[in-house]
Amino acid sequence: MAEDTRARIFGEFVQADVSTSRQYGGTGLGLSICKTLVDLAGGDIGVDSELGKGSIFFVELGIEIGQKIVAQSTLKQRKAKLKKLLRAIEITYRKEIQKALFDDFGKSPAEVDLSEIYAVTGEIKYALRNLKYWMRDQAVSTKLAFIGSSSKIKYEPKGNVLIIAPWNFPINLSICPLISAIAAGNTVILKPSEHTVHASALIKRMLNDLFEEAEVAVVEGGIDVSTGLLKLPFNHIFFTGSPEIGKIVMRAAAENLASVTLELGGKSPTIVDETADVAAAAKKIMWGKFLNAGQICIAPDYVSVHRSQVNAFIAASKKTLLDFFGEDTANSLDYTKIVNDQHHLRLNGYLEDAKSKGAKIVHGGASDLTTHSFEPTLVTEVTADTDLMQKEIFGPILPIIVFEDIHEVIDTINSKEKPLALYIYSSSQKKINHILKNTSSGGVCINNNDLHFYNHELPFGGINNSGMGNSHGKFGFMAFSNERGIYRQHIPGAVEWLMPPYSQFKQKLIKLTIKWF
Repeated sequence: MAEDTRARIFGEFVQADVSTSRQYGGTGLGLSICKTLVDLAGGDIGVDSELGKGSIFFVELGIEIGQKIVAQSTLKQRKAKLKKLLRAIEITYRKEIQKALFDDFGKSPAEVDLSEIYAVTGEIKYALRNLKYWMRDQAVSTKLAFIGSSSKIKYEPKGNVLIIAPWNFPINLSICPLISAIAAGNTVILKPSEHTVHASALIKRMLNDLFEEAEVAVVEGGIDVSTGLLKLPFNHIFFTGSPEIGKIVMRAAAENLASVTLELGGKSPTIVDETADVAAAAKKIMWGKFLNAGQICIAPDYVSVHRSQVNAFIAASKKTLLDFFGEDTANSLDYTKIVNDQHHLRLNGYLEDAKSKGAKIVHGGASDLTTHSFEPTLVTEVTADTDLMQKEIFGPILPIIVFEDIHEVIDTINSKEKPLALYIYSSSQKKINHILKNTSSGGVCINNNDLHFYNHELPFGGINNSGMGNSHGKFGFMAFSNERGIYRQHIPGAVEWLMPPYSQFKQKLIKLTIKWF
């Protein structure tokens, strides 16, 4: 290997042989990822090479590797990191975040503040108030049979963790799990989405400014990078994305027996029954559905409206959308664009499929591939065999389904994979209880939607196809922590009396122990 190549071989997209005649190809990412991991461990990586003979790569790790140092960090040190991150998001980089997300897919500054900035700053502030209590050893009771002893749970970091973030809320869904990982004392490799290039570049620059690479490292790139990272022996993987990719992540984690948190998606149903305040329901549903142009994993995916309410619901929904975004949504400064051509074409395909099977557009429907604008669209008479009802929409199209009996709705929900969220609009506690009793979902909102995500006291996560594990607040801290059970004997206990040899007397003691303890 030439000397100039040796000096830059660990950079991204660098190969020793870039000629078109080389026998093997690649993207030049493997060594860059290896260097990032070694740096994360507080070590060094290098190469000895001689032209025409070969190369030897070596890795050196110090006794006090990076992860060990971070794992032993104090409450004060962890809070200092979180405060530094808070200031960066809230003040230093706020305007840059707003610009990056506008450049990526037309998000307004107000929407960025609400759905990206506030979500992160709220999570940090909550962690700062509560981290002291989360980190404390938790004393637990010990059975009387073990008299003379005590038990406790100690929360320890899992170690080196990987966070793979999505594109739809690139700041929120990158930084919120990072907050939990830092709070729990882990070292982190964060892989932001390649689909939001401006946000991804900003995340890398911001976190490089805030943290040593041995604490938090950001690795950019596409599928090749994600695939390479998943082959590495992380202690925990936090992934947000589709169920299909979630299965790939879980299989990769199994190779190293790494634990996982999977925040996935699915078809989150919304119910508006005959007792609901239909005007209030329409306003909240339109906001929750068309925020971020519907590109939200917890957005209402379809709404089932009682026949007695459907006309009023459609009318209220149309009025709300006009109030929100005006007549010309393509030029509205308050309405987000579709992220790229691929997703735009996918959504158009869903809509055309539904129309070919008898569905009717009652509002919107227009789109422009060149600008990635896609009108908020309401669709009725949607049959069960359409893409709109079979696949997660993840865009600004809302099917409105008419029902007579709540059992029809429950049967529809239960015929699909368990959703990430369920939304119920009703004034009848009896009906609400019936729906809750006969369905299953990751989370629920009653007489509202989406807002459970922002309550740090609630676990956020899915179930089965919609996810695995929880995040936010203490639940996020726990996801990145190992609960280490510790039993301590203080004085000689009764257990010694039950050790071999098993005399008749000891057998009687064992029987008494079984009966009374």
